[in-house]
Amino acid sequence: MSDLAKIRTDVVGSLLRPASLKSARASFDDGKISGEELRGVEGEAVRAAVRLQEDAGLDVVTDGEQCRLNFQDSFGASVEGYDASRSTVKAYEHRVEGASPLQRWEIPNHEKGTAVANRRPAKERIRLAHNVPLEEYRFVSGVAKKPAKVSLIGPDRISQRFDYEASTAVYKDMDSFLADVVAIERAIIESLMNAGCRYVQIDAPGLTAYVDGPSMAQMRARGEDPMANFARSLKAEAAVVANFPGMTFGIHVCRGNQHSMWHREGSYDAIAERLFAELPHDRFLLEYDTPRAGGFEPLRFVPKGKLVVLGLVSTKVPDLEKVDDLKRRIDEAAKHLSLDQLAISPQCGFASDVVGNRVSQDDQKRKLELVAETARQVWN
Repeated sequence: MSDLAKIRTDVVGSLLRPASLKSARASFDDGKISGEELRGVEGEAVRAAVRLQEDAGLDVVTDGEQCRLNFQDSFGASVEGYDASRSTVKAYEHRVEGASPLQRWEIPNHEKGTAVANRRPAKERIRLAHNVPLEEYRFVSGVAKKPAKVSLIGPDRISQRFDYEASTAVYKDMDSFLADVVAIERAIIESLMNAGCRYVQIDAPGLTAYVDGPSMAQMRARGEDPMANFARSLKAEAAVVANFPGMTFGIHVCRGNQHSMWHREGSYDAIAERLFAELPHDRFLLEYDTPRAGGFEPLRFVPKGKLVVLGLVSTKVPDLEKVDDLKRRIDEAAKHLSLDQLAISPQCGFASDVVGNRVSQDDQKRKLELVAETARQVWN
């Protein structure tokens, strides 16, 4: 196991976008500034995001996804072949109009939108056209003193956001589509490895669909078997990260994170045994910030040599957790999995898209510092 596989603190990926970046992106959307001017503002935002994480004492940093409108742009903005369009700041603001924090969020379908962030068909076979994660890594690795990791949306979510019914002229079935997805993602990872990246986090928000009643009902309404989908996704997720020597892979199993709202509920129990046994990832980043996630009992299925990152610090609310409370929860988890196989992180990103959660920059800073301080007290 590499050093990065064993670190005790982690960060899921996205950080709040500063007002200056949101304004610049909106001006770019309206044609008021050039792409070069926007990249200059994005670069400053990335530098600030790196300083924030390094000053907080985290073991690994990200670029805060400052250059993405949505976390799924790691794939959606990298490929061509979808029947999709470019999105804007205003479109993401429109998606959450009238929403209340901590409610279940239902994804609207009022815009054509970008691939993966919206359920879109293919008009031709998809291909890698613009390697967004590689560009991001090249920049962040040049400004970070700590190791930088890259987040990449996984094939399970990509499959769930693929309108296969309207794509039969291009792909005969989901297996043929996923074969292209896996090949593209492996090409992205290989490029990252060659550029010096040693930690890739796969975002897998769709995996909690298989414990969430309404999500499974949607699959059945389309004539799908949820457990067959789950099995196919596990196989694809494993194939994406297979045989990259020296690389550390994490997988973040998310429950939805949109403007302080959530999308899925249900404990890990129903999928835990297969999830931990069939996925070869080194680190499992699991959300455990609310009772919606259930208890720690499923951790008993985690194999030796794997590490679970407990997402105990909420990114959805400004209230700051207490170190002693976090330590008690870690002790509870350690009843089911060795303390040596545990770590801590925020439960999700602070801004899965450009709008961000309903917390302040100061809330974000204090929560990242809390993660590092708790890890120091627990694991020295």
